[in-house]
Amino acid sequence: MQIVKLALITPLIFALCACDASKKPEAKQAPIPLISVSKVQTQSIEVTEDAIGSVEGLIDPNITSEIAAKVVQVYVSVGEHVKKGQLIATLDGDDFAMQRNEALAEVARIQAQLDNQAKTVARNQALVNKKFISQNAVDNDVAQQNVLKEQLAGAKARVSTINHGNSKTKIFASTDGRIEKRIANAGEYVHAGDPIVQIISNQKLRAHIPFPEHIASKIRAGQTIKLTTPTSNETVVTTIKEIKPLIMTDSRAIDVIADIINQSGWQAGASVNAQVVLNQKDNVLVVPEQSIVLRPAGEVVYVIKNNLATQRIVQTGERKSGLVEVISGLESGLEVAVDGASYLTDNTKVKITNAGK
Repeated sequence: MQIVKLALITPLIFALCACDASKKPEAKQAPIPLISVSKVQTQSIEVTEDAIGSVEGLIDPNITSEIAAKVVQVYVSVGEHVKKGQLIATLDGDDFAMQRNEALAEVARIQAQLDNQAKTVARNQALVNKKFISQNAVDNDVAQQNVLKEQLAGAKARVSTINHGNSKTKIFASTDGRIEKRIANAGEYVHAGDPIVQIISNQKLRAHIPFPEHIASKIRAGQTIKLTTPTSNETVVTTIKEIKPLIMTDSRAIDVIADIINQSGWQAGASVNAQVVLNQKDNVLVVPEQSIVLRPAGEVVYVIKNNLATQRIVQTGERKSGLVEVISGLESGLEVAVDGASYLTDNTKVKITNAGK
């Protein structure tokens, strides 16, 4: 019975195997690349040079004492912002008060002598008129009167000097800024010229930018320069103030100087990014940066026509704001692959995703 079953099943198995063997595997078709395209455009492009420099403060004063005195009080702290004319510190003025009293007493003494001498001159002049005494006596009295007048003027000048010195006991900020350093404290004795505090002001800053020496002949004072700094979102467009005549020996660069006036957020000591326009090229062909692909043949662009990518070897020039200048290899108006260009080869079928845009 089992032999009969096997005899019936064996032909069926061979028939199934023959059917499977007759089926051939189907070849898988490669997917068509999806790309975006852009037209080759003609426009003007600026030739620029970028460099990184540093910012220094032009207003970086030490607020100093103009007199010798003891510090009574300092009213500001490190990091505090101050305004021009704000009271910074006071100094002891007791010595000036005593000197002023002494000088005023001297003025009063000389004034009294002068008043008495004036009476003497008047009295002796009357006697001369009556011919009781000679004119020489009056002349001596007048000379003495003139001496007293000069002494009085000197004494009054000393009072003015003392008053002026007393006014220096109050120290005020000479500019808007931030307290960088507090040098003197209450109770310390300072001499004329000794610093009290240091103020950093950002009202006027100066940028030093080292540009490479090979562009020295292409830049000049008065040329427009764009400056940015990490501490501010504002771009400053100014002009080159001056160019140092000597090449810096350590870096073989030229020191280009530009001033930044009243820019909020800009700080002394910060870095600065600079860009100077060397010249402008008109009517140049440009394509997006993504269109340029590096291949063994060099830089290439894929021109798209009838959904077919054709490789073009190109020569490129300046790069600016995501665009690349094409010197040779393309014509204006052609459509070139942008996104997905790096996956293409010559004579590849493509599917455009931004067609009609």
